[in-house]
Amino acid sequence: MRVSSRILALTALAAAAPIACGDSSASSATESSGTLDSSGTTGSTSTTPTTSTSDATQSSDTSASSTGEPATPEGARAVVALLETTDLHTTILGYDYFKLTEDPSFGLERTATLIQQARQEFANTFLVDNGDTIQGTVLADFQALVEPIDCADTLAIYKVMNHLEFDVGGIGNHEFNYGLPFLSQVTHTPFEVAGLDLAGMDACAGPAFPQLSSNVFSVSSEATLFPATALLSRTITAVGPDEAPIESTLTIGFVDITPPQILNWDKKWLDGKVYTAGVQEVVPPLVEALRGQGADLVVAIIHGGLDDAEYTPALENQGWYLAQVPGIDAMLMGHSHQVFPNAASTLPQFDLPMVDKTAGSVAGVPAVMANFWGQHLGVMKLGLVHSGDRWTIDAGETIVETRPISTTCMGGLPVACDAEQKWRTGQPCAFAGMCEGQADKAKIYVDAEPSIAPLVAAEHEATIAYVKTPIGTTDFEMTTVFADVGDVGAIQIVNQAQADYVVAYIEANLPEYADLPVLSMSAPFKSGFQGGNDYTDVPAGSIAINNAADLYLYANTAQAVKVTGAELQDWLETAALRFNQIDPAVATPQPLINPAMPGYNFDMITDPRVSYEIDVTQPLPPMGEKASGRIKNLTFEGAPIEPDAEFIVATNNYRASGGGQFPGLDGTKTIYAAPDTNREVLIAYIKKISELTRAANGSARSWRFKQVVTMGPVTFSSAQNALPKAQEAGIAGISLVQQDDGSGKSLSLYAIDLSK
Repeated sequence: MRVSSRILALTALAAAAPIACGDSSASSATESSGTLDSSGTTGSTSTTPTTSTSDATQSSDTSASSTGEPATPEGARAVVALLETTDLHTTILGYDYFKLTEDPSFGLERTATLIQQARQEFANTFLVDNGDTIQGTVLADFQALVEPIDCADTLAIYKVMNHLEFDVGGIGNHEFNYGLPFLSQVTHTPFEVAGLDLAGMDACAGPAFPQLSSNVFSVSSEATLFPATALLSRTITAVGPDEAPIESTLTIGFVDITPPQILNWDKKWLDGKVYTAGVQEVVPPLVEALRGQGADLVVAIIHGGLDDAEYTPALENQGWYLAQVPGIDAMLMGHSHQVFPNAASTLPQFDLPMVDKTAGSVAGVPAVMANFWGQHLGVMKLGLVHSGDRWTIDAGETIVETRPISTTCMGGLPVACDAEQKWRTGQPCAFAGMCEGQADKAKIYVDAEPSIAPLVAAEHEATIAYVKTPIGTTDFEMTTVFADVGDVGAIQIVNQAQADYVVAYIEANLPEYADLPVLSMSAPFKSGFQGGNDYTDVPAGSIAINNAADLYLYANTAQAVKVTGAELQDWLETAALRFNQIDPAVATPQPLINPAMPGYNFDMITDPRVSYEIDVTQPLPPMGEKASGRIKNLTFEGAPIEPDAEFIVATNNYRASGGGQFPGLDGTKTIYAAPDTNREVLIAYIKKISELTRAANGSARSWRFKQVVTMGPVTFSSAQNALPKAQEAGIAGISLVQQDDGSGKSLSLYAIDLSK
C-alpha cells in the first residue's frame, strides 16, 4: 500500500505539539494525520480515508541535551522488561459468579502479585494490557447492562488497572460488545462517529493510561477511533561500557491491532460507523513515524495470534505478518487464549515457519501471549545495547516467558519453576519453597495482592446481590459436562427461550414469515477449555440469575435469520467440525474432539420436530473448504428437509453476523435484530414457565452420532467424577477410561461406544 510522503512528514512533526490526554497521571497526546490507500481497508467505505492518529507521549523531546542528561555512550547496556496481561475479561477477583464461590485459579488480583514481583526484579518495566478487558464476567455485564455506571465513575477493571499503573492498553474485539456509546464513555474517548452524543464527555472517568487501536477507523471522520500510537519515554538505569551505572532515556513506540472481525461480530453496533485495515496497510507508516519521533524501540500489540494463510486485511490473526513488518522490535499477542512461548504446544499456529515456540519469537521478533483471565503474566526481558544513536535489542540477552499464578507440585518442586526454583529469566520463582511437604500433583497458587479486592468491594457485592435474584426452579441438573456427546440439558432451555421470543415477535410484527417453522440454535459455551470447572452446571432446585448467566455466558443479543434447507445443513455441517474423523478399523484410542473447533461453535438443534445424525467417520475438510458429508438423515417432522425449504432460525448476533465462519451467515439473512440480550430472553422465559422439568426442557435430543462399530476406543476428556451425570441424562455408552487424563486440568478421560 502506498502512503503519501506528505502524511509521513505531518506525522513526524506531530511530536512538537503535545496536548493533555486524560488525567494528570496519563500520558500527553499529540495529533497527526495521514492518508491511506482505500485498497488497504476493509469495511463499509470505499473512499480514501484520512487517518487522524494520536500519540500518547510522556515527553515530546527525548534528546539528551533537552533532558540535561549526558549523551548515552555507545556500548552501554540495559535490561527492560515488558509485562503483558491479555484477555482479562474483567476477571478481577478469583471468584466464580456462576457458582458463587472463590476460585483461586484466575483473577487479576493474583496476576498483580506477579506484576509487583517483576517490578522488584527488574529496574525498568513497562506494563501493557492487550485488550478484551471490559467484557466477559457477570460483573462486567452488571456495570454495562444492568446498572450502567455513571459517566463520572470508573469501570471496576480500570480502577484496578489504574491502581497497578498500567502504561498502555490495546483494544480487543470484545471492547465493542456493549456498543460505541458505552465504550466511548468508559474509556473517556470522544469517538468521531455519526449519531454519538458527546455531551458531558469531559466529565467522564476512564483509564489513566492510553488506549490504542491503529486499525479501526470512523466512517464519518476517517480518523482512528482511538489513538493509533503511543510514544512513552522513561529514564532507565543502565551500565556504561566501563560497567559504571548510568541513567539514560528510553523511548518506546507502541502500535495496536484490533481484530477486523469486529465488523461482523458487532455489526449491530458498528455497521456504517466503523471500518478496519490490516497490518500491512497501517503499521509500516506508523513505525516510520514513531522512529521519526524518537522511538528507540517499536512494540506491536496485537489482539490476535498467528496465521500464515494468504494475507488479506480482514485476516483475523495477523501476528505472523505483523512480526515481519520492518522495524517491529517486539510483539505482544492475545485473543487466542493461549500461552506462548510453550515448547509443548501442539497448536498449529505455534508450529508455523519462522515461529520459535520454545524461545518465544516470530520471524526473529520476541513475542509473548499471556493466556487469559489473568492466569499468566507475560514477561519479556529485553537486553538492550546502545548504538550511539539509540537503544537496540540484543537478541542474545533477551528471554521471553509466561509466569502462571498457579502450578502443581511434583517431587517436592513446583512444575512452573526450573530445578533451582527459578523463572526462566533467572529470578526466584514465585512458588519457591511452596511445594515442601506437598503431595505430587497438589495445586498451589500465588497469594492475591491484598490491595485489589477493597478497590472493587462495592461493585463485587452489588453483582453478587444481583445474581442471587431467584427466577424459577428446575427438577434436573443442567450441565454441559457431556454436551459434546449428546446431553442437551443445558442447551434446550436456551433454544426454547430463543424460539419462543422469535415466534412472538414474528406473530406481532412480521406476518410475512408467520408460515415458516421457527427453529433455534445454541451451543455449549463452557466445554472444559479452562479445565474441570469450566462447564455449565446448574443443580436441581432454585434457579437464580447467576444460573442463567451460567447457561448463557456471553452478552450477545438475540437475532433471527431466514435460511434454506441447504443452508441449514451447511450450518450443522460446520458445527460438526467439533469432532475428529474416526477410523473404525483403528485399534488404538482415537480422540473424538477436534480442539481446533471451540465448543461455543458446536451449534445444535434441540427440537422434537428435527432429527439428524453426525457421521464422524467422514473426513474433516481441507483448510478453507466448506464442511460437508457428515450430517445424515436430516428431517423435519419425519420428512427429509429439502434444499429449498425455508426456516427461521433463532440465534445470536455473533453467529448471524458471521462469527465462527459458518457458510452463508454474514448478516444478510437477518430478519430481526433484537435489542434484548440472549441472557435477558432466557431469564424472561424461565420466569414465564417458572418450573423446568427434564421431560419438557432438557431431553429433546435432535442429533445422534451415526452408529458405527470401532475396533478401538473413542475417547474424550471431561470433568472428573461425572459419570453419573451421563447416566442421569440418558446418554448411553459412556465409560471411564482413567480418572486423570494427564492434562493437568482436573479432567478425566472417558470413552464413548459409537455403536450404541
